[in-house]
Amino acid sequence: MTDGIVVIDKPLGMTSHDVVSRLRRCLGIRRIGHAGTLDPDASGVLVLGVGKATRLLTYLVGDDKDYDAVIRLGASTVTDDAAGDVLARCSPQQIAAVSDELIRERVADFIGVIDQRPSAVSAVKVDGQRSYARVRAGEQVELPTRRVTVSRFDVLTLDRADEHIDVSVQLTVSSGTYVRALARDLGQACEVGGHVRSLRRTRSGDFSIDQAQQLPESGESIPLIPLATAMRSSLSVLEVTAEQASALAHGRRITVGGVLGEVAANADQQAGAHLNASTSREPARGQQDEDSDPRRGVVGVVTSTGTAVAVCRWQGHQLAPDIVFV
Repeated sequence: MTDGIVVIDKPLGMTSHDVVSRLRRCLGIRRIGHAGTLDPDASGVLVLGVGKATRLLTYLVGDDKDYDAVIRLGASTVTDDAAGDVLARCSPQQIAAVSDELIRERVADFIGVIDQRPSAVSAVKVDGQRSYARVRAGEQVELPTRRVTVSRFDVLTLDRADEHIDVSVQLTVSSGTYVRALARDLGQACEVGGHVRSLRRTRSGDFSIDQAQQLPESGESIPLIPLATAMRSSLSVLEVTAEQASALAHGRRITVGGVLGEVAANADQQAGAHLNASTSREPARGQQDEDSDPRRGVVGVVTSTGTAVAVCRWQGHQLAPDIVFV
């Protein structure tokens, strides 16, 4: 099988592109992409599409994500994480003045829809060039704020030392949220500075760390999640007849009637149509703008034998193919 999804537990020290390059060598396939970049100093869930499944990533990149992180209060860095040079460090007296209650109060202020300024050392493009490249070239970069959602920001433990406080947290955030920026802003809110000490992604959309595989060595193979199975995990799915599958494969719309058609008629009013109990899924947690959700009114289409046919969009009682796999 050369088309499918693979979930990798990305190790520390590798870029997301490094993972893609390794898989290309292992699988002998050039067409591989990923949904959601992870920094070299972050580990955990990295969802990748292989072959035709790269086209499915369009519907996965906007998924919300879970993280385990340790935020160190007491020092700010250039990169807002432990890899960057320290810009400022607090005294033991300043650290002692920050109570556990204050930290928890300031954390609570970040829960909900917020405007966040991404870290300057990030992959955000400025005039066609990555922000981190401009910073490394000596430029001063001030990125515009973006609206993101923090659905969960739970403080697990507070570990104190003379010159810092390590705050272990678990987060659920919308796509595009920078945990490093949350650490920086929490440090500023506590008036002692802050950065991410460690970061691990434990979920991306419907793919969790429990499904993640270790990155294979060069020459080793790795099993893929079939296209149809991946669609059932991430989209509402509809089975069609061979005749309907052929029409979609040739780029034509098909008409769906009956009870299912009545459901379809209202599908564009929801983010992700719930066609039946076995394939329904909630809209992405942390999503603040349903109109921007690429899965709005979208359904995966398979044959009765389990072959992935297409990803389609409801238009009234008709299905129009967005992308075709066969």
